[in-house]
Amino acid sequence: MFRTSFCLLILTCSLAGTAPAQPQRGVIKRTAEATPGYTLIAPFGGQNTFLIDLDGNVVHKWTTDRKPSQAAYLLPDGSLLRTAKIPNETFNVRGGPAGGIQKFDWDGNLTWDYVISSEQMLSHHDIEPMPNGNVLVVVWEYKSRAEAIAVGRDPEKLEDNAVWPEAVLEIQQTGPASGKIVWEWHLWDHLVQSHDATKPNFAFPSERPERVDVNFMDRPIADWIHMNSVDYNPQLDQILMCGRTFDEIWVIDHSTTTAQAARSTGGTQGKGGDLLYRWGNPFAWFAGTPFDQKLYGQHDPHWIPAGRPGAGNILIFNNGSDRDQRPFSTVDEITPPVSSTGGYNRKGNEPFGPDKLVWRYENQDTLYSQRVSGAQRLPNGNTLICSGETGHVFEVTKAGKVVWDFHNHLGAPKDQSPTAGPGLGGVAMFRATRYLPNDPAVKGRVFNQLPNTTGSN
Repeated sequence: MFRTSFCLLILTCSLAGTAPAQPQRGVIKRTAEATPGYTLIAPFGGQNTFLIDLDGNVVHKWTTDRKPSQAAYLLPDGSLLRTAKIPNETFNVRGGPAGGIQKFDWDGNLTWDYVISSEQMLSHHDIEPMPNGNVLVVVWEYKSRAEAIAVGRDPEKLEDNAVWPEAVLEIQQTGPASGKIVWEWHLWDHLVQSHDATKPNFAFPSERPERVDVNFMDRPIADWIHMNSVDYNPQLDQILMCGRTFDEIWVIDHSTTTAQAARSTGGTQGKGGDLLYRWGNPFAWFAGTPFDQKLYGQHDPHWIPAGRPGAGNILIFNNGSDRDQRPFSTVDEITPPVSSTGGYNRKGNEPFGPDKLVWRYENQDTLYSQRVSGAQRLPNGNTLICSGETGHVFEVTKAGKVVWDFHNHLGAPKDQSPTAGPGLGGVAMFRATRYLPNDPAVKGRVFNQLPNTTGSN
């Protein structure tokens, strides 16, 4: 089902045999080619977020009052910005819920504790710190069975009698526990459907690629999109989102007002809040077949930032799954067909390009994480890869050589094996991020090597 002939560069690093069931933990490889710096990890098994050096020593630690949800970032002032779990009966699913956004200063003092959790809305998975100090947040919204049918949802595809469309909010901190929504985008404003001609937005989805088909889904459950990441490009003033169950990435314009974001006009690109670009699975809008699929349950798509090799390209952890007959993961890099004015070129009615990858890392024997995970392009051209389910973080060169290799042992509860099970506890993590020594977040900080001889917190 999966084809690799369209890639410009494929790095297949398969090794004979199978990976050991119980890998050695800690740093098992460090070479002179490893990128200097400190790696931020927030294991699911516990309430600590760790900063480790290249030898695996914990040089700083934040202990929080709530379990980590998914994302964690260091800010230029040394603060830790993270998501936090808050129970919510309406949005009660196993993976992804958050509800809380917290900020801790370098010394561990809680400086912001903001909650987005109600019967109608819940933040989940990812957040994105913006250059202006605001934070982008991914949220689920609750829509009832009646509301879903009213916009053309097929009643046979309402297993949970509700749907949770996605929204993106931009939050400005206004106090220690308060925030203001200064911009927002709602997927519910940008739907298409070909089920019921008497309902709004009736059209064949391939004729409206700028909109999302309310009836395309992997499973007829409320969480039918499962948006697991959000990224911001300050040069383009655009937002990149990840629809995991659509096997697609989506780009929208952030230059709009909130009112324009609810329409199909306005903003720099003149398209309001409609999709500017989508890639990964043209079958999701009936512009291709399942054999055209290129993404498989992906995580962490993001623009490579300015100043790093491949700047402007999109880097994606392409998870794969047994269901898709792709039981291995890859890290894929694409060059989106963006114009000099920030629009996206497309040939006639064909799906958006590209047809070929710029770069890929693949090791079918050792790299496979069906959930979570991510990758980061480093300034020297190396790539940091996080295979999240097993807590495996490693760095590779462009040629695919592993130059740093860390198997996490931090975060596992004392009564649990360091090899996390399917519940994503223990050593598992959402992603990992390397901060260089001259990064403002860590430059000039006083580090203390902390004991980390066991897998417990």
